[in-house]
Amino acid sequence: MKHSNLQQFDVIINGAGMVGMSLAIALARAGMQVAIVDKTTLGDQLLPEFDGRVSAIAYGSKCILDGIGVWAGMAAHAEPILDIRVSDGGMPFFLHYDHKDVGNAPLGFIVENRHTRVALQQAAALLPNLTLVENQSPLSMERDEASVTLRLHDGVAMRARLLVASDGKHSAIREMAAIKTLHWHYQQTAIVCTISHEKPHNGLAQERFLPAGPFAVLPMCANRSSLVWVEPQDRVSIYLELNAEEFSQEIQERVGDYLGKITVVGPRFSYPLSLMHANSYIGHRLALIGDAAHAIHPIAGQGVNLGFRDVGVLSELIIDRFRLGLDVGTEDVLFGYQRWRRFDNVTMLAVTDGLNRLFGVNILPVRLVRGLGLWAVASMPPLKKFLMRHAMGLVGDLPKIVKENKPIN
Repeated sequence: MKHSNLQQFDVIINGAGMVGMSLAIALARAGMQVAIVDKTTLGDQLLPEFDGRVSAIAYGSKCILDGIGVWAGMAAHAEPILDIRVSDGGMPFFLHYDHKDVGNAPLGFIVENRHTRVALQQAAALLPNLTLVENQSPLSMERDEASVTLRLHDGVAMRARLLVASDGKHSAIREMAAIKTLHWHYQQTAIVCTISHEKPHNGLAQERFLPAGPFAVLPMCANRSSLVWVEPQDRVSIYLELNAEEFSQEIQERVGDYLGKITVVGPRFSYPLSLMHANSYIGHRLALIGDAAHAIHPIAGQGVNLGFRDVGVLSELIIDRFRLGLDVGTEDVLFGYQRWRRFDNVTMLAVTDGLNRLFGVNILPVRLVRGLGLWAVASMPPLKKFLMRHAMGLVGDLPKIVKENKPIN
């Protein structure tokens, strides 16, 4: 790809993952000149071995993806979550969420990340004002009063009113901006794999809290489910090195027999777990979104949804300014974004961290208290419905793209 010496854009985004690409599409659909840079080749992101995970796409996130013209390209691969069952190991107490209790819409959808990436890249290809720069990473960042210039390793210089970092929890842009973080490692690793099974899942997602960590069974299309199996990091290699029969047996014991005989299909993946929260989501002419701003434990399946909500809010603030012919990178825009998103993100970070610690205590009195807590929520319909709507991404100060469910044009 040939570039002129200095390219001008309205917004530059570093990081073309699911969150960054969603923001790029939203802004480009509104008529802005947008560049998105990624250190990988975008075609590599579509390979099955690039990312073996699925994501639980909350209903509110589905509204955002629909509003930017992406959902139609992934809907055929999205399995609706109709019920959620949360249980505490072998204790008799459990919590059951039924989507019918809050209307006819599913609680969310399980989609393989690679199918989401395909849909995003297809939508991006239709936007001539969206420039994709592959296999490049930033070398330096320079900011003045009115703009930010990003220089890439290939010598290209790009200037814009605003730079957005969407380059993950080890964000290069965040490091360049000297934004400090709160972070720690959980000493846990998630084993992720796909299973096929004899019996249908009927749209049921299960999460069992075991002493070693949560064990989730997430419904997928074609009579398959995705497993997210969390273990202490010093034990993960034991399970990953088992042969296929032994590995399947370990899974069968944890899942039980409600799905019938289980067969592992495809490779096994492992992902170390950690918490990270940026001290600030913003800097001069700079905003952080997604994992560049916050990375949480997967215990509630909400990580990517926080990123999509970042997209919904930041795109609304930027587009409203752009349509008035105003500067999209000023302090009032950025402080507005941080105020809007910080409480939601910090709350979810605290909840997921607290749940992981609470359910990691394998002492009978604590287990009894946890069980009574599950029973209490199940016994209070108003609280239960609130928690269901919160999990759906439909609680709080929502961006217009979710509240109005209208496309960005």
